[in-house]
Amino acid sequence: MRKLFLSVLLTSSVLAWAGDVTVSSPDGQLQVTVSLEGGRAYYTATLQGQQVISPSALGLKTSIGDFTRDLTLTDSRQQPVEEHYTMRGTKAASADYKANQLTVDLQNKDGMRFSIVFQVSANDIAFRYAIPRQPFQGKDYKRVLIRSEISSFSFPEGTTTFLSPQIGPETGWEQTKPSYEEVYSADAPMDTPSQYGQGYVFPALFHLPCGWALVSETGVGSNYCGSHLSDYQTGMGYTIAYPDRGENNGFGSDFAGIPLPGATPWRTVTVGNTLKPIVETTVSYDLVKPLYEPGTDYKPGRYTWSWLIWQDNSINYDDQVRFIDLAAAMGFEYCLVDNWWDTQIGRDRIGELSRYAQSKGVHLLLWYNSNGFANDTPQGPRDCMNTAIAREREMKWMQSIGIKGIKVDFFGGDKQETMRLYEDILSDANRYGLQVVFHGCTIPRGWERMYPNYVASEAVLASENVFFNEGAAIRQPFDLTLHPFCRNATASMDWGGIIMNKYLSKDNKSRHSRKTTDIFELASGIVMQTSVQCVAMQPNNLDELPQFEMDFLRQLPTAWEETRFIDGYPGKYVVLARKAAGGQWYIAGLNALQEPLTLTLDLTPFGLAQPRLYIDGKKGEPTLTTLKPDKKGKAKVTLQPNGGLIIQ
Repeated sequence: MRKLFLSVLLTSSVLAWAGDVTVSSPDGQLQVTVSLEGGRAYYTATLQGQQVISPSALGLKTSIGDFTRDLTLTDSRQQPVEEHYTMRGTKAASADYKANQLTVDLQNKDGMRFSIVFQVSANDIAFRYAIPRQPFQGKDYKRVLIRSEISSFSFPEGTTTFLSPQIGPETGWEQTKPSYEEVYSADAPMDTPSQYGQGYVFPALFHLPCGWALVSETGVGSNYCGSHLSDYQTGMGYTIAYPDRGENNGFGSDFAGIPLPGATPWRTVTVGNTLKPIVETTVSYDLVKPLYEPGTDYKPGRYTWSWLIWQDNSINYDDQVRFIDLAAAMGFEYCLVDNWWDTQIGRDRIGELSRYAQSKGVHLLLWYNSNGFANDTPQGPRDCMNTAIAREREMKWMQSIGIKGIKVDFFGGDKQETMRLYEDILSDANRYGLQVVFHGCTIPRGWERMYPNYVASEAVLASENVFFNEGAAIRQPFDLTLHPFCRNATASMDWGGIIMNKYLSKDNKSRHSRKTTDIFELASGIVMQTSVQCVAMQPNNLDELPQFEMDFLRQLPTAWEETRFIDGYPGKYVVLARKAAGGQWYIAGLNALQEPLTLTLDLTPFGLAQPRLYIDGKKGEPTLTTLKPDKKGKAKVTLQPNGGLIIQ
């Protein structure tokens, strides 16, 4: 009956019912309407008068009541929300958030109360549920279990999708999945079944008949489980789905628990007539607050990484010296020592290696296994991050030898138990001045602002796959022209390397070739956003690369004051502008098409009169020249297939 009712709503041209409550963005362009019909709550949204969200369900089921049906509206109220804040390590150094907040108070047939809170800004919709402390069955409960949500996202007919499937628990190599490392589709119909029957991960990008929508969530730490989207259901759209019971090796609940009064995390929808609001949104950070003060002044920068191409055998003292020397020669701040360092180098010699690195102006980052319980990965160091006592001992030692950050790998899914581990690692690391990168992991959800020492997460089919198989190398241009519109639009992304070797091998002659041009790789360092960026150069690159490429990498910024979208289409091409600290603009473009792409770019907003242009020649050869815009400040450029450009 419920599906039939929603189907009627979806085919109806009437978007309002008696008793509707509407809230608009401060500029009046985006409107959200909350409706109650037959005891059930729904919301719709319009942007400039055009429907962007069709009737979508609201509600949740809890241990103190069913808040999905037999609901009555008891009150509603609105107020403005305004905040200016600064942040580090994201696409922008500051934000001015202005929104209108709508709180709708409801109760079910048993008199149990809850609220739905919406905040609507220029192009962003956010909502969450709030539950007050209240008597239940004669007891004063101060806690509640959130067993499920029916929150849904229904889009107009004709919408296509850019989605990555969720995968089942204890799958993949050594049972390390789910880890948000599946392939994204492009422009698929909404009713396409997910590859593994587990729905789709956040963020989820939708191409609407009248524009675009990006769906995600933010504000998830130890307070809740991570969520994802179900498969598409006719008449319902996509609903919120909680973790699979088998995640984290079956340990921990597959629902969430919160104290009362309490609230769920924010569900977010960014909408726009163009892709500009999608790329530039800061909604992931607008809705959260820092959870603690930074333990030190954390520094952005670049790092070298032997493992990507030299693999496990490179984790020895002498090879790591070579990569420290490479970092020093390039003026990079960090060098990452990957798995097995505890046995292949040893703790005493790691201290010696760290001292050597510091003598060269470089600091080490160290790899760790997260806990050893959620999967069967053999890599060490193990059992150093899974308990407070182990972390305290390990992080105190790292601080004593001058380590500046950690990369923690192999997590077990999205359960609240696992989210607590992420937060515990971050909080403990902050006390010892350690920045944190996560791999084999979930997506971050507002973490750059919530945790001041958080850098980035992998949570993407990343550069190691370019090494492992040629198919991923062929797909790399598609991936890196897609992520600015979805994965990297909502959070920092550790793709794991600007790859400068022509071949994915130590000798740079064997195995499969890299499929992208040098300029594509250089530009990817600007398009991919993370404050500690991997430049996966190899020692041989010092003698092989043109001097102008070396010079560019030596001054590659990783901290940005502002990001602007210029042009692009997900999976085909992208052109972004980012302003570095100090005010210099960089325009970077990537082309994933199999034919040259000619664009006319307006440089007047960036004050670029005769900038340097890094671009590929017709045969893919890297060139550096001076770009001369016309009298109107416009310039025509041609990106070669799998090529790129940088305007500086």
